[in-house]
Amino acid sequence: MDDAVLRPDPATPDSPRRTPRKAAVSSWIGSALEYYDFFIYGTAAALIFPKVFFPHGNAAAATVASLATFGVAYVARPVGSFLFGHLGDTIGRKRVLLLTLSGMGLATFLIGVLPGYSTIGFAAPILLLVLRLVQGLVVAGEQSSAGSTTLEHAPPGKRAYFTSFTLAGTQFGLILATAVFLPISAMPSEELLSWGWRIPFLLSAAVTVAGWWIRRSLHESPEFETAKHERATPRAPLAVLLRHHTPDVLKIVFSALVSVSSTIVTIYSLTYGASTIGMSRTALLWMIMTGNIVALVAIPLFGKAGDRFGRKPVFLFGSLGVAVLIWPFIWAVSQNNLALVFVVGILLSGIVYSAYGGVGYALWTEQFGTRVRMSGVAVGTQFGFALGGFAPSVAAALAGPKLANWMPVAALTTAACVVSALAVLTMRETYRTPLADLGRPVSRPANDERTVTA
Repeated sequence: MDDAVLRPDPATPDSPRRTPRKAAVSSWIGSALEYYDFFIYGTAAALIFPKVFFPHGNAAAATVASLATFGVAYVARPVGSFLFGHLGDTIGRKRVLLLTLSGMGLATFLIGVLPGYSTIGFAAPILLLVLRLVQGLVVAGEQSSAGSTTLEHAPPGKRAYFTSFTLAGTQFGLILATAVFLPISAMPSEELLSWGWRIPFLLSAAVTVAGWWIRRSLHESPEFETAKHERATPRAPLAVLLRHHTPDVLKIVFSALVSVSSTIVTIYSLTYGASTIGMSRTALLWMIMTGNIVALVAIPLFGKAGDRFGRKPVFLFGSLGVAVLIWPFIWAVSQNNLALVFVVGILLSGIVYSAYGGVGYALWTEQFGTRVRMSGVAVGTQFGFALGGFAPSVAAALAGPKLANWMPVAALTTAACVVSALAVLTMRETYRTPLADLGRPVSRPANDERTVTA
């Protein structure tokens, strides 16, 4: 990735510089570090928290309650989207990136030192819920600010490729989280439940410091700097967004439902396979980590495909492919067929789902102009992700006390992916639209990009 630098105009010596490589790497690493915090909670909610933070005696109820705390963060995400979308469009993308990283790191560290139910009773799940809400609130601004920043630094014709590193970073965060839990999950149960599970959460302190250092060195988005210099940033971006872009926001909400498949694979299948079928927790974690290692390579490649063939066909391949593959995947788990779980799981999460990862944030951010881009992407994605965040809890209820009735879970995932595909079909194709024309009804001519109707 070579930096394409927008050199300052002699008449305006303070003009911003485009540094696409630095923006992509910063978004990749920052997203990885922040989503490490977010994902370790999901793993712990499936394997640890039912036994640590909830009353004993009804394992099924404790599991459902624990998975609900995972999903409740998604309730806070829409609220966070309004807050951080507003901040990103008024004070800047970079400041939001620093705020979200700091808030996530603090909440995660505090979970690591939180006493369990046996020590403080019902205060334990209540405090856990509060900290999880904080995580959901701040993570709402993460991907929208990272995606917007990278898009606005990217050179023409390579926007999807550079923007793809935002979601590739989240995959690496999941790899880090899973890698940390692999040795932890192999500990004897007594040590695991007493202190071992706390290690990944306490390590977030180092993760936060590293992320802060990386993001401090990133320049503000040149598009935002230009808009701010020209006094084109609105005081109330949400009002502008709702007045002119409500249909675009709603399309993103429904297209983001493709994320249901991710939580089903990483949360429901892990709980079902380990707790009900008796599969090795370590083996299932290895499957998840291997799939995400493959995704690290696949996501940027799909980003390149999105720059060449368009965002929509690549996204549709991912969402409809997942709608089909979820059936053989969960069936393989139900049959305790570890080899098939690995093959289908890696194909599903490592390759096919990566098509969405490669073009999703390019497609979404390109539906809006600079003035309301952060607000539009944040609100649209976070409301969509909020609906998907409760998928593990809904799946647990549909699957019954032992989580054994997996077919309704697969049907739920397929339905979400089909709705996502239908929403994408109604969106504007933007891969040939100049950056300055994004969010406008019709693009204007440009020297470096072909003109199409937006």
